[in-house]
Amino acid sequence: MEPPLLRVHEAAALLRVSKWTIYRWIEEGRLRATKIGQGSLRIFRTSVTGLIDGAGPSGQDSPPDAARGTGRKTKR
Repeated sequence: MEPPLLRVHEAAALLRVSKWTIYRWIEEGRLRATKIGQGSLRIFRTSVTGLIDGAGPSGQDSPPDAARGTGRKTKR
């Protein structure tokens, strides 16, 4: 059974981002987290899996160019 809470470095490894990105996403509300004990921060696993599955709170978890194509215009 997987633990319901992840450490910052564990969430960063799963999402393939830096720990600073994890902190920023928590601040932005993209990830849900809680403090336990003497200020230790833990991220809810369901929040991480939601981002991985593309079901994040903002609905804008995919890169902007992915929804619009490459973003390049072709000359005709």
